[in-house]
Amino acid sequence: MKNTFTRRQFLASTSAAGAAIGFGTIGLAAPTSGKDSTGPNEDIRVACIGIRGRGNAHMSGLESVPGTKVVALCDIDQSVLNSRTDQLQKRTGRKIKRFADYRKLVEDKDIDAVGVSTPNHTHALIGIAAMQSGKDVYLEKPCSHNIWEGRQLVAAARKYKRMCQHGTQGRSCPAIEEAMGKIREGIIGDVYMARGLCFKWRPTIGRTPDEPVPPGVNYDLWLGPAPRRPFSRNRFHYNWHWHWDYGNGDMGNQGVHEMDMARWGLGVGLPRRIHAAGGHFMFDDDQETPNSLTCIFEYPEQKKMLVFETRHWMTNDEGFRSGPSYIVGVTFYGSEGYMQVKYFGYKTFLGKKREPGPNATGSSNEYERFIAGVRRRKHEDLGVEIEDGHLSSALCHLGNISYRLGRTVNFDPRTETFPGDEQADAMLSRDYREPYVVPRIG
Repeated sequence: MKNTFTRRQFLASTSAAGAAIGFGTIGLAAPTSGKDSTGPNEDIRVACIGIRGRGNAHMSGLESVPGTKVVALCDIDQSVLNSRTDQLQKRTGRKIKRFADYRKLVEDKDIDAVGVSTPNHTHALIGIAAMQSGKDVYLEKPCSHNIWEGRQLVAAARKYKRMCQHGTQGRSCPAIEEAMGKIREGIIGDVYMARGLCFKWRPTIGRTPDEPVPPGVNYDLWLGPAPRRPFSRNRFHYNWHWHWDYGNGDMGNQGVHEMDMARWGLGVGLPRRIHAAGGHFMFDDDQETPNSLTCIFEYPEQKKMLVFETRHWMTNDEGFRSGPSYIVGVTFYGSEGYMQVKYFGYKTFLGKKREPGPNATGSSNEYERFIAGVRRRKHEDLGVEIEDGHLSSALCHLGNISYRLGRTVNFDPRTETFPGDEQADAMLSRDYREPYVVPRIG
């Protein structure tokens, strides 16, 4: 069954609501439950939703912050839920609540905040439900499966007065913060371009047949807003990233980290014009998203450009030397030199001779930043506040839209629409499978 709020209705409402949403003028309202503030000596009670992969890091990271306790876990796979819960109980000596359904978890008034690490297509659905229930949210990257969802997340955070942090950790690293300060001070002169890279060793996923749902898996809940289709292991654990119904390719997976740093360093929001080219090369397998993609985002008013590349399999290291199986980072180009930024540090090369300049390395404190925001109720305490998370995720979505349409697209950053382009506008949102409908926050 299709959601009664379709993409066509979304587009009809955009012209009236787009400007107000774009400038953050949505009215504020009290949360339906949860705390508005937390005393310095009170424990922050956190739950983790989606705990097989990145959620496992959420569990240990949040538990390590003084005054924070992970009190509940949630996963649609019973075997994962039981295993992770047993491990956490043994490690902490505490009884941990177990939930198979996030909707039951967010109703629990003994939980102050949640970490959401489910597949991309359920991020906004769960994040908004948690904020509507009065809970603060650490939302994994990308925060949304499409551009419209991201804007609803921002609206929900404002309306329900919730802290919502995005899971791109670069802004929680003092060394990278120092790098951005150096850029603003003019160490490499006038910055005109950023080039982000996401080169990862990704072997073929092959082909897997449709098969019965594994025992203990709530497949309907896993599908959530996506269309119903038979179960396949290539559309389940991790490989869901490479299917449009659930993921956003590697640009929306690893690449959004670098996209956020590129946008931060350039000091830009969303672009006016987007070009993308690429394809699914080398492998004959079930993957739908491109394994090689180049996107150009133009900012004519600012006279700046953001270039982004994702690439699988063998490649050169572009001077980053990130690791044996991946090359990720951002190069900023200025009139007086260039800067390379990666997780977690930076290097500068100055003048015509490209002489080494200031550099630094460090680590991220994203979980401490999130808990600080929960305690103090100040957006600036958060690592990446949801507005920035939305904009950086939206850049990934824009690149994918241009690629999937096979042409350049023109975009209005103020209304977050494609003027006069119904085909592109139709890709700003999706048709939601009931009852898993991301609500429009007014």
